[in-house]
Amino acid sequence: MIDRLVLFGATGDLAGRFLLPALARLQASRHIPQNFHLVGAAREGWDDVEFRHCASRHLEEHARDLSDAARRSFVGRLRYRAVDFANPDTVADVVATVLTSDHGPPSAEPVVAYLALPAAVFPAAVEALGGVGLPTGSRIVLEKPFGEDLDSAIRLNELLGRVVGVEGERAIFRVDHVLGMATVQNLLAVRLANRVLEPVWNSAHIEEVELLWEETLGLEGRAGFYDRTGALKDVIQNHLLQVLCLFAMEPPVSLNERDLRDRKVDVLRSVRPLTESDAVRATRRARYTAGRLSDDGGADGSVVPGYAEEEGIDPERGTETFAEVTLEVGNWRWSGTRFVLRTGKALAARRKQAIVRFRAVPDLPFANQAGQPAANELRIGLDGPYDLTLALTGTASGPPAQLAPLPLIGQLAAPELPAYSRVLMDVLAGDSTLSIRGDEAELAWRILTPVIEAWARGRVPLLEYPAGSSGPTDS
Repeated sequence: MIDRLVLFGATGDLAGRFLLPALARLQASRHIPQNFHLVGAAREGWDDVEFRHCASRHLEEHARDLSDAARRSFVGRLRYRAVDFANPDTVADVVATVLTSDHGPPSAEPVVAYLALPAAVFPAAVEALGGVGLPTGSRIVLEKPFGEDLDSAIRLNELLGRVVGVEGERAIFRVDHVLGMATVQNLLAVRLANRVLEPVWNSAHIEEVELLWEETLGLEGRAGFYDRTGALKDVIQNHLLQVLCLFAMEPPVSLNERDLRDRKVDVLRSVRPLTESDAVRATRRARYTAGRLSDDGGADGSVVPGYAEEEGIDPERGTETFAEVTLEVGNWRWSGTRFVLRTGKALAARRKQAIVRFRAVPDLPFANQAGQPAANELRIGLDGPYDLTLALTGTASGPPAQLAPLPLIGQLAAPELPAYSRVLMDVLAGDSTLSIRGDEAELAWRILTPVIEAWARGRVPLLEYPAGSSGPTDS
């Protein structure tokens, strides 16, 4: 396991909310060595003390489950260097710092370079690391979205290939923390460890699958990133297409990195290509207007301005906060099933789940039964609550007896570690099973490129919905 990491973008939101707390938890639980070396790097001209103060504030807010002693132990070893990717000397200084321990000469051991940066900065960062040179066996980690479009993803893959050389994909980790979520891993277990489901896991029995990533939160201080990305690229292009792969893939021979990723690529290759007219028919986009958000308990929360009026937003970009895409997987198993991928911000309810809607039974031999019962549904939570619900139909007491809903609910134990801790542990250990392969990243962009182009040309109207509502009503 590698015990040295450089965190580029160490003063950003991602590092403060997720990465630093995740590393602190790994150290506290002894999943990584206690002498773990972490050097933060960013544009700010800070020193070690200023970075440690910043990290302490983040851990107090986002890692309250850790003891004060655990937080102090983690923060006390942090170091910091200012970096400018246009200045090779600063990049060399960062790498040299992480290779130098408190007591001894520089090491030649491998390091992890984690790029917690906007996608637009990836090429400059990778070029700079290639110019400086990392020790043999080092790894480069890139956050989603991988590139800004298909062309940039292809160029970035080519650049990474040149920089890592013979190390190849073993040295590249394109991470999506959703794959590290215990609930998403549970989707694999539900599919592959239950014989009762496999015979009906196909289009003959499943009419529609909804993959939802709906949030009650607004921008939460991420206007600069979000306005240049939007809901489609921020969530559907990566998170939900990854969930689609796990849901729809053929059972792999094993869950090792080659077998699992090959089957995921098969799904992406099977998605029927969209035309511009398909994008008009099968997609929706919208942004929220002023309204009142609900808190996690469902009570009235804060009043927020419309997205276009939020600080740091350029209304002329037409960035969407709600995106929906309906896809078809054109293979033997799934031809005829609709896959609806939907995400949105500032909505009435938080829903992050896969909803499987089974086809109705062909005949009901019940006398005096008024109407049809609801179709069977399977709901699998993707990001808490950690539950699974199977909606069946039973008989209510009579007389006369009536058909009635019969929900079966299962509850999973909360995971030991959060998703980012799992992601980082796999990176440090060199396990790329949950990393996204280069061809997989490009295929995901190919699927959505017609949608991006149709939206850019205004072929799909930008609808509106009040913050705190269920989303746009027009189709």
